[in-house]
This record gives sequence, structure tokens and C-alpha cells, in this order.
Amino acid sequence: MLRLAAVLLVFGGMLLAGAPISAIAQPAAPPTEARMIGVLLVREIQDRPLPLSLLDIPPPDDGIAGARLAIADNNNTGRFLGQEFRLDVIESAKPDELLAEAESRVATGQHFLVLDVRPQTVLRLADALKGKDVLLFNAGAPDENLREEDCRANVLHTSPSRAMLADALAQYLVWKQWRRWFLVLGTRPEDQAFAEAVRRAAKRFGGRIVEERVFSDEGGSRRADGGHEQIQLQIPVFTQNAAAHDVVVVADEAGLFGEYFPFRTWEARPVVGTQGLTATSWHPALEQWGATQFQNRFRRSANRTMRPLDYDVWLAVRGIGEAAARRRSTTFAEIAAYLRSAEFDVAGFKGQKLTFRDWNGQLRQPILIATPKLPVSVSPQPGFLHQFSTLDTLGLDRPETKCRL
Repeated sequence: MLRLAAVLLVFGGMLLAGAPISAIAQPAAPPTEARMIGVLLVREIQDRPLPLSLLDIPPPDDGIAGARLAIADNNNTGRFLGQEFRLDVIESAKPDELLAEAESRVATGQHFLVLDVRPQTVLRLADALKGKDVLLFNAGAPDENLREEDCRANVLHTSPSRAMLADALAQYLVWKQWRRWFLVLGTRPEDQAFAEAVRRAAKRFGGRIVEERVFSDEGGSRRADGGHEQIQLQIPVFTQNAAAHDVVVVADEAGLFGEYFPFRTWEARPVVGTQGLTATSWHPALEQWGATQFQNRFRRSANRTMRPLDYDVWLAVRGIGEAAARRRSTTFAEIAAYLRSAEFDVAGFKGQKLTFRDWNGQLRQPILIATPKLPVSVSPQPGFLHQFSTLDTLGLDRPETKCRL
């Protein structure tokens, strides 16, 4: 009876980790010696502008906390299969140092690298490790070129692309019949990239950009320096006399001005895009599909709420564990092959199985449409159909891809 209770207790822990029933229905007795699977989290320290709101300052363990939870989840399952997972973290502001350290770790037997780095560093690592028994997971860069013309055979992407985020938002706006968009974009390259994704989404789903305006950030002399009275005057003047529109779409990935727009525009219109109503891979208030217990486990582990980067890193590390459990193997070749196969899927607390696209390595996943406090909807929206998977209505589909692996 005591032995049965112990088995049931461990079985329950595995269910909480999101492991599939098929992987744990008939657990074998734990081998006497566990086989180690190492995961290396590579973090590039980036000099980002301070966010406008003190509430948006990222924690120092952003992403790391997600990886730690995934390692714990993997070990809950792995102990039944004689598998043990270990997390190592390397970080630097210098790409050359990251590259040298990553190559050194690979030379000593590291096979799985999860990346929170700039897009150019993703490419440098992928090219340097080409031909080796290494699989990289891009969890931090939304850039489309990494999935398209600059795709690499040794890279999978758990971070949603900008096209996926823009498509998810566009579907909701069209579903609401808010088809006229006033686009306000910043001057940074990433703002231009998100704006281009919005333009593409408008053409794809029937939205119409009625006007575009560029908001020039003033760098060190922030507009907030003059206080809320100055902002209260500047934003209405900036948005005055815009063409008739249903929503203001803001493209400000660095968060330099977008938060000034809600409730301050000349016309009383919703603000969407990178601020206001946003598209995101994760939200700390999601409760559906078992997300509540997932959120609670993360809070107990990290003593804070889960952020999108935590979730994207968690998906990468959890995917490795899921593949190892399904294949009952710790060998790189078997795990990597299964991750890329049509049989692979991972539970992501979003109501659907998540899988990798075989044409560019992007993880298919529903995208949350949310305010800062609550999720509002989930895309794909009702009525947006696809011949294979409705998740492929988000982002570049197979016929559109420029990736030639």
C-alpha cells in the first residue's frame, strides 16, 4: 500500500509538469544510474532603454526562471526513466565571449542550447556550430529573417515571430470589425520591422491602414521629463486630424513612447500593437487550460509572475524533456530527430498541442490578445480557416516561406 501511494504521488507530480499520459502510463522502475541531459542557456546582456513604467522593468532572472521551472518539470518525468536534466547559464554583453564559451561547452558534450540573444548572435552561433551535434532554440528574437531567408537547419524557434504577433492582433481587430488602422511607428529598426508586419497583416486579413505617422523619440531628453501635463498636450496634438480610424496601432518595441498613447489621443480610440492591447505568447493572468496551477508553480519557484520570455524559454527546455521522455532516450540524435518529427508535440497550457513547422523550425502556438491586466482573447480567431492547421494562419505559411533548409 505504501509503495502504491508513492507511485501515485510521483504520477501526480508528472501530470502537474504537463507530461503526456502516453509517456507515463506504464513507468518503468528507475534505473540505478541516471543519464544526464544538459541544457545551456545563453544570454546576451543587452543595453536596452529603461521602460517608461517602473512596473515594466525586467527582473534579473527573466528567462532563467522559466528555464529552472522547465528543468524541474523535466526531472519530475525523467526520474522515472533514468534521466536527469541539468541547467547551465552563460551570459555576457560581448558576443565573441558567448561564442567562445558556447563552443567550449559543446566540445565537452553540450548538445542543447537555448538562446536569449540578439538576432545577429543567433546566426553567429548557428554558423559556428554547424555540422556539430547541437540544436539551438531561439527563445528571444522575433525577427522574421531568422525564420526565412537567414534560417538555419540547426535552429528551432519557440519565440513567436513578429508576423505571428501581428497576424494574431489583426485577426482580432478584423473579428471586431475594427478595420481602419492609424499606424504610429518609432524610428528604430525593430519598430520599422513590427510596422511592416502590421502592413502585411492588414493586407492578409482585410484591415486598412488609413494613415501612418512617425513618432520621433528624443533619446535622453524623454518627453516625460516635462511631466504628465506636457504629455497630455503633446499626444493629442500629434494625433490630431488623422484620417478616420477605428484603432491606433503603435509600433514601439523598445517602449519609448507607446505607453503615452492610451487615453491621450485626439480621438477616443483604442490603442493596440506593442502597447495597449497587445499580442503575446504568455500572460501572467491566464487561467484556462490548466494555466492556473502552472502559474502557481512558477510563482512558488521564482517569487514573481511569469513573463513571455520565461514562457518561451520554458517551452524550449520543456520540449527537450518531452522528446527525451517520449523516445526514452538521452542520445542527441534521437531527441533532435523526434523534436523535428511529425509525432512531436508539447503541452503549453494553451488548449492545443504545440508543434514545430517543418519548413522553418517555428513553433506553432496560439497567441494571447491581452491588456496589461487580463487576457482578452486568443488567436487564431473563429472563422479564420486553414487547410491543415488554423495555427498556420499566424505567421508565414509554407507557400510564403523563403526558408530553404
